[in-house]
Amino acid sequence: MPTEPSLLGEYLRARRELVTPDQVGIPVVGQRRVSGLRREEVAMLAGISAEYYLRLEQGRDRNPSTQVLQAIGRVLQLDDDSYLLSLATEHPRRWNRRARRETVPPSTTRFVAELPVPAFVEGRYLDVLVANPLAAALSPRLRTGRNRLRDVFLDPEEQALFIHGERAAGAIIAGFRQSVGTDIDDPRFIELVGELSLASPLFRQLWARHDVAPRSGAAVTFAHPQVGTIHLDREKLGISGTDGLMLVAYHAQPGTESAEKLRVLGSIALPTAQPSHRSTQDR
Repeated sequence: MPTEPSLLGEYLRARRELVTPDQVGIPVVGQRRVSGLRREEVAMLAGISAEYYLRLEQGRDRNPSTQVLQAIGRVLQLDDDSYLLSLATEHPRRWNRRARRETVPPSTTRFVAELPVPAFVEGRYLDVLVANPLAAALSPRLRTGRNRLRDVFLDPEEQALFIHGERAAGAIIAGFRQSVGTDIDDPRFIELVGELSLASPLFRQLWARHDVAPRSGAAVTFAHPQVGTIHLDREKLGISGTDGLMLVAYHAQPGTESAEKLRVLGSIALPTAQPSHRSTQDR
């Protein structure tokens, strides 16, 4: 009887293939059939038997101890082993075929609209749920109803915005994996991964790495068609009382050329209102 696919096994295999022997102090003698570590090398360095490690990768043992996983995580040079630990303790939820509806609190919608910087609310599947006009001035794809994964991997104009395109693409995939976690039966997850795997070679390449990272702030450089190169800091903040919704905002360092360019984008997005004409009695 075939073994059911294991998220833990897939993750271990993918990460093992990314660690080279020289990174862990193993001398290379002759030609190797694999670019990364062999299973028995991971087992040796983690202090476990090769047979036991093989069972983990094949999904025949899904309840390893925390100590074993932490040892393997050190060998695989993971900066954070929390995702690895979660794969052994959590199990995919069984979803019905109706995707969950994500709702932005009205107070958050008002807050985003009033922010003086580009801002939007990002859902668990990286859908744009709410966005202000400044966000659309930064990128026309930052509008309600768009999806960040689809735009970054499938929209040439969005791809052209990023100076460091592949790095941005890798970061958005890593954040998506962290956001969805082990909910691989989620219909929205299946839809997105299936569509992008078929349509984007870059997505397939990066998805196979199994990179995982928190959806967090970062410095981003854009090649904007109207104002040229602009350096911005991106903040991502969780919205309390919601299931994975995040407020995303871009801002520039005060007094910089990028701050002036952001001001110009703001004037395009929010034209100055005409002054009201007051009567002589009001003066």
